[in-house]
Amino acid sequence: MEQPVRCGWAEGKFSDYVRYHDEEWGVPVHSDPVHFEFLVLESAQAGLSWATVLKKREAYRSAFAGFNPQQVAGFGEAEVNELLQNEGIIRNGAKIRAAINNAQCFLKVQQEWSSFDSYLWRFVDGKPVINHWQHAKEVPATTPLSDAVAKDMKKRGFKFLGSTVMYAHLQACGLVMDHTTDCFRYRELAGL
Repeated sequence: MEQPVRCGWAEGKFSDYVRYHDEEWGVPVHSDPVHFEFLVLESAQAGLSWATVLKKREAYRSAFAGFNPQQVAGFGEAEVNELLQNEGIIRNGAKIRAAINNAQCFLKVQQEWSSFDSYLWRFVDGKPVINHWQHAKEVPATTPLSDAVAKDMKKRGFKFLGSTVMYAHLQACGLVMDHTTDCFRYRELAGL
């Protein structure tokens, strides 16, 4: 049976990576818990590969209370010390503390906007940005959109979420659809 054509970055990868590409990446997300999950994972990724983080996803889910922002926001030094000993996650103190800080900021955004989802989707007027890249090398690491989102989130106190991380979030959560035009997911997600 012939394999479908995928974005170049997903070709030849391990099964969870391919599944992530095929089932999650670029699909519009309207769930605050999923947004929070990706914010934690993407800030953990800073300076590392997505494959590294994806392999640790279940350990992160367990370590960060099922990605429940209310619980993570209440983590103190005892939890930080536990997390620093957890071999299943990336044991970087700054990233761990940033996840806790970001949970607190996430809750404030929810209070102000009724949901994090409402806050984030306003940057794209509620509709995904559909790009038409032919090759993965055309896809930028940042855009004016990710610059604006990162700037606003930093102003709100978020950490480890610069423009590159925020562009990855916009892509992952379907606010920006960056599957290449030859990828089987492109037609489905572009609505063609």
